[in-house]
Amino acid sequence: MNEHLEQTESSWKTGKRLYQYAVKCKGTIILALMMLSISVGADLIGPYIGKNMIDNHIMGIESPWVETKDTKDAVHYQGSTYKREAYVEDGEWTGSEVAIQQVGTTFLFLNQPIEFDGKRSYKDGQLVITSGEKRATYEAQKLSGAQIMAFYQPEISRIMQLLALYFGIMVVAFFFQYGQSYYLQKAANRIIQTMRKDVFAQIQRLPIRYFDNLPAGKVVARITNDTEAIRELYVRVLANFFSSTVNIIGIIIALFLLNVKLGMVTLIILPLLVGWTLLFRKFATKYNRVIRARISDINAMINESINGMNIIQAFKREKETTEEFEKLNTEHYVYQSKMQKLNSLLNGNLVGALRVITLTLFIWYFGGMAASGESVVSLGVLYAMVNYLNRLFHPISGIVNQFANFEQAMVAGERVFALLDEEGIDVEDQRKSRFKGHVEFDHVSFSYKEGEKVLRDIQFEASQGETIALVGHTGSGKSSIMNLLFRFYDYQEGAIRIDGIELKDIPHQTLREHMGIVLQDPYLFTGTILSNITLDDPKISREVAEKALRDVGADRVLAHLEHGFDEPVVEKGSTLSSGQRQLISFARALAFNPAILILDEATSSIDTETESLIQEAMEVLKKGRTTFIIAHRLSTIKSADQILVLDKGKIVERGNHDELMELKGKYYQMYELQIGKLAG
Repeated sequence: MNEHLEQTESSWKTGKRLYQYAVKCKGTIILALMMLSISVGADLIGPYIGKNMIDNHIMGIESPWVETKDTKDAVHYQGSTYKREAYVEDGEWTGSEVAIQQVGTTFLFLNQPIEFDGKRSYKDGQLVITSGEKRATYEAQKLSGAQIMAFYQPEISRIMQLLALYFGIMVVAFFFQYGQSYYLQKAANRIIQTMRKDVFAQIQRLPIRYFDNLPAGKVVARITNDTEAIRELYVRVLANFFSSTVNIIGIIIALFLLNVKLGMVTLIILPLLVGWTLLFRKFATKYNRVIRARISDINAMINESINGMNIIQAFKREKETTEEFEKLNTEHYVYQSKMQKLNSLLNGNLVGALRVITLTLFIWYFGGMAASGESVVSLGVLYAMVNYLNRLFHPISGIVNQFANFEQAMVAGERVFALLDEEGIDVEDQRKSRFKGHVEFDHVSFSYKEGEKVLRDIQFEASQGETIALVGHTGSGKSSIMNLLFRFYDYQEGAIRIDGIELKDIPHQTLREHMGIVLQDPYLFTGTILSNITLDDPKISREVAEKALRDVGADRVLAHLEHGFDEPVVEKGSTLSSGQRQLISFARALAFNPAILILDEATSSIDTETESLIQEAMEVLKKGRTTFIIAHRLSTIKSADQILVLDKGKIVERGNHDELMELKGKYYQMYELQIGKLAG
């Protein structure tokens, strides 16, 4: 019970937010729905035109006829002129009333009107009509084919007019149907464009901590698959629900106008439809949640497998990876099958059951009337009723068949809005003059998980223009210090200050505007070498970017490329060597001219020749800025002003290279081990 209430509440909240997105395009949506209403209304006029054509014109030949002198719409028969009573105007009626009756395929002319209608039979020039115990006999003359066509002649022009009217209405219906489809899709595309923009903007607002436990593939699924499912809600589900609702209401009104009792019978369908909907949603929401989750898991695994394909193949993990993928794929298939069974059981059978129930009641009612000899409906009314009853099940089927898409959209909406509701960091336009670069860590402690400290009581100062090196074994806390300095994470204890200002008091974007970073594994974006330097920042001109590349020696390493600095770069720069990628990353940092520079093991994966180029460029790069270097190659930090040795989240040694070598502690041991002179 509680689960059902939570599901209902969640669906209500999701629906409300989807409505809020729709409001942004309300003008287009309202226009589309108005055009849809006109299209549906025009389409519903068709059976009424058919009824009118049958009763008033095709079967109208059996209506009362009178003798007249007027020749318009009149028929000449046996020396007299006859005209349908419906077409006679005042003063035209000059003779007696006559009748035309049909028995099978035979048409008969009677010199008198009939008293009542019922079962007809014709033999030897006499027409016999019986209704229950009543019986009447009339003298009748059989009409030839030409005479029948003569009596039909006044109706042909009217039938053609009705056909033209019907055709015109269908053209109008087609025009408005096209218009509603175009504008509804236009609105849906605009809504999804806005939603995707919001989701992508939200991703960039989220703290790094959020992505620690959420694979990239799952995030991609939220932006692409889930928003596409929501798009179906606006394009198909909304249009189908609205048009079907208008259709059902219009058909029920039409049936009430034709026959009140039949209209009452069709109202039974509505509570059945509501009950069936609630039953469907009870299971569909649960299944769709699992389906959407497995799609995200599959996307995440595919993304991970592609990125790590060299490792998978190198370590012969293809079989295990395939089995892991197949497990996710099988679970997705199982729940898709459950959803398909639910659709087949409830959706298809629902429409079939309602159709049988309604038509059975219809036959029972009108068949009973005919059997009892009571007055029955005309052929035109019967045609309209059957037509409307058949039409009634198309919109019902349309609604029912969209239940699955509706549930998918609601579940997808929950997932998208859950991402949008994550607490993010607002982008601020606040600008601050360039930092001097004085950095102070004041008894800082930090943990990624509560109760598991990775930094303990970190305290040091870095003056403007100094180079600070951080060394230590893996897991000692070097990268965590840089994460705090960049505010990728916030510390729990102590304080970090830049130029005397508490780090937490500086907006993230303002802080990072004056900081640069070069990672161990540099990340390059799809574009060109030059665009990876400027990152499309208008403040960095081509000249500045090219100078930065020359300063780090990239002009020598990249000289062989066909397009030079305009050489295309594919995803992650996979066509470039690690040294080339690192030089581009260095040039990027130099072009942005940061006050504080962080080199996160930037030379650990570079060959000796390229490292010498970078070492030369680093001397230029470090001038006028405070530099933090995380290094495994201790030979690259011998000139650092201050070296901090970390162990298990604490600073255990500090000083310059010579001071630490004299101390003969951890730094000395690491240095001697690297150069191969560790004393036995």
